Amino acid sequence: MSQWTTDDVRIRIREFQRTLQRTAEVLRGTAIDADGYDPAEHGPLVSFSGIAGYEEVDRYWVDAPFAFVSVNYDDEENEHRYHVVEPELDDLETDLLDRLVEDMRDSLIHRRDDAIVADPDEASGAEKSPEAVLKEELRELLSMYGVEVEPSTFFRLFYYLHRTFRGFGKLDPLLADPRIEDISCDGYDLPIFVYHDEYTDIETNVAYDREELDNLVVRLAQQSGRHVSVGEPMVETTLPDGSRAELALGEEVTPRGSAFTIRKYADEPFTPVDLIEYGTFDLDQMAYLWLAIESNKSLIFAGGTASGKTTSMNAISMFVPPRSKVLTIEDTRELALYHDNWLSSVTRERRGAGADITMYDLLRSALRHRPEYIVVGEVRGEEAMTLFQAMNTGHTTYSTMHADSVQTVINRLENDPINVPRAMIQSLDILSVQTLTYVGDERVRRTRTLAEIEGIDQRTGDLDYSTAFSWNAGADAFRRNDSSILDEIQDERGWSRAELLEEIRDRKRVLQYLREREVSDYRRFTAMVNEYYAHPDRVMDAIDLDAEVTAGFE
Repeated sequence: MSQWTTDDVRIRIREFQRTLQRTAEVLRGTAIDADGYDPAEHGPLVSFSGIAGYEEVDRYWVDAPFAFVSVNYDDEENEHRYHVVEPELDDLETDLLDRLVEDMRDSLIHRRDDAIVADPDEASGAEKSPEAVLKEELRELLSMYGVEVEPSTFFRLFYYLHRTFRGFGKLDPLLADPRIEDISCDGYDLPIFVYHDEYTDIETNVAYDREELDNLVVRLAQQSGRHVSVGEPMVETTLPDGSRAELALGEEVTPRGSAFTIRKYADEPFTPVDLIEYGTFDLDQMAYLWLAIESNKSLIFAGGTASGKTTSMNAISMFVPPRSKVLTIEDTRELALYHDNWLSSVTRERRGAGADITMYDLLRSALRHRPEYIVVGEVRGEEAMTLFQAMNTGHTTYSTMHADSVQTVINRLENDPINVPRAMIQSLDILSVQTLTYVGDERVRRTRTLAEIEGIDQRTGDLDYSTAFSWNAGADAFRRNDSSILDEIQDERGWSRAELLEEIRDRKRVLQYLREREVSDYRRFTAMVNEYYAHPDRVMDAIDLDAEVTAGFE
């Protein structure tokens, strides 16, 4: 056995004394006020001194005061690293947490069962929040153990218990980060990657071993009401918060182990003002789309993965006139409309002896509801035929497709597995092609083309289309061309050319007014649009008056 030096002995003695002191502190019973934590008084719950070889370039809370994110940069490797910082537990706290998890699971099950069998007439007082129940259970179990802990320890334990019973464990900080769009796990013991709105694809310090990852994939499926197993290892689903998840269990179809990709769902949907601010569309394009939507023109949004198709479709749906009946059809829930007369429908896989309910089934049913606007999450197969049949019978329809150009959209529609006749495609009015690209060093989403379907060329038999707006990548600017759709709207409304141009100008002014005042909340935006539909002159007068008042103060 190696010989210890005097310093080694002193260090070992000090460590042993600290352990004895810590053990004594946790064996005295608890009397903590669970709601009394004060970071200024009790100290921070988390600390982080950086990553060796990296420079911290960003830091922000995702669950204050429990968890924050530190973004670090390695200049040599030219790479960023996304580091989640959570409370650290010492050995005694870790052992205590393991015991609490086991005992609290049984306790919460009993509490739930008691609540189910309780007489509703005997219930008194407001219902407790899940957080309050967890804190109460934590206090009771600590008292039962005869353990007294410091406030900081109590709340560190509470954080991990809440993460275990109310969240998705180590995934929680990533799900809570509003700056993350996608979360990707590629297999066992591999770092999770995220798509960050500023740093794009970036590696994190979060990883899962085999058992953890298998359990997480099963849990993600179960909490979204779906089943995943070795026999059926792939599942596409929507999480309780609305995020879209693609899950794979085991190594049957993903050799590196269980995997998942989560497309985060924004609590507050993007509005047209947001899309203008981000440069996806400009004011002219958005005013054009506003007028087209009010005039019942059908649209398809096309583009590659993560090009913003669904986001754009969701945003422009805020231009749908109030009280118009809207019906949405999706295989995974992504659309969120701030509209009173909205019927949402989602596909369903076979359950028991029942049959699948497909997008085709929902679309056929939708026509019997007599909607004015039909919004389909994405067309990929036979449902496209029904969608175009709906267009041809006078319904206004919106949908998305995976395609990177106008011609690619047409080719996909005309060929397997969609096979829409060319004569039916000409009922589509507008096609928006979007792209995820770079402007300088910045990764951006832009509308490459807004095209108008003009019909079939009688000489060649080909489908004709024209470009109403196009994006110039060099100047990062949009170019406007002549529009047959605007000519149609002018004729349908009985407007003169001057009246049409004035209407477009007014709508651009409304959008610019909302942009200057940073009105990106979808409720306020929709309220303003609805007010314009009801009293356009009143809205324009208010904008003029506001401009005069503002000028008077300058």
